[in-house]
Amino acid sequence: MDLGLKNRVYIVTAASRGLGRATAQALVDDGAKVVVSSRSADGLAHVVAELGEANAVGIAVDNANPDASAQLIKAAKDNFGRLDGILISVGGPPAGPILAKTDDEWRSAFESVFLGGLRLATTIAADLGEGGSIAFVLSTSVKQPIGGLAISNGLRPGLAMAAKTLADELGPRGIRVNGLLPGRIDTERVQELDALSDDPAAARAAGMAAIALGRYGEPAEFGRVAAFLLSPAASYLTGIMLPVDGGISRGL
Repeated sequence: MDLGLKNRVYIVTAASRGLGRATAQALVDDGAKVVVSSRSADGLAHVVAELGEANAVGIAVDNANPDASAQLIKAAKDNFGRLDGILISVGGPPAGPILAKTDDEWRSAFESVFLGGLRLATTIAADLGEGGSIAFVLSTSVKQPIGGLAISNGLRPGLAMAAKTLADELGPRGIRVNGLLPGRIDTERVQELDALSDDPAAARAAGMAAIALGRYGEPAEFGRVAAFLLSPAASYLTGIMLPVDGGISRGL
């Protein structure tokens, strides 16, 4: 199926590795151009080299930076002449239980995960026309809490509801807003979380046992779904929260 991505331009944040990196690859593979961002300039240089300088440009900026949106929009227009959408992905907040989290950890995560992500969406929406697409990378913690990820459990459901509200507000302009809910995708982040256990191999085995497909997902499997949701092929989908989790979510 042709996703209609040829020569369209998308911003992908947190793209130096993991889910953002996989989505950037899927978009380029289907003919899109990308502006990739991350806090790691070295990581971005490697990604741009792999994607090809004709297809990608990297901007080292933190989502929490109030100037991030302006820098990313400028890069898209200066290098590719247009902007069609954004995948807003952020690194996961620090792991741990609520009783062990400090006020500063909550504030920092709120600035990056919630406020930074929402600011990107609302600012970039002003530069999108009909057919524009915004997608948030959230988590299955939108539907059910994940043990040991208290801050994520607290922030991501709220951001999901903000995204659904934004879908209502931008719908009349023909701009779609959706969320993706990854489960146990085999990224460095998930490997790091498993490694926090006293027995990482047992933690991984237990994680796989809870998944209907019996395995962790591959980043490319997430990237292809994200590229579809951003693309014109998903033109009648907005305000949805789409699990990409191999069946780990048991609720509707």
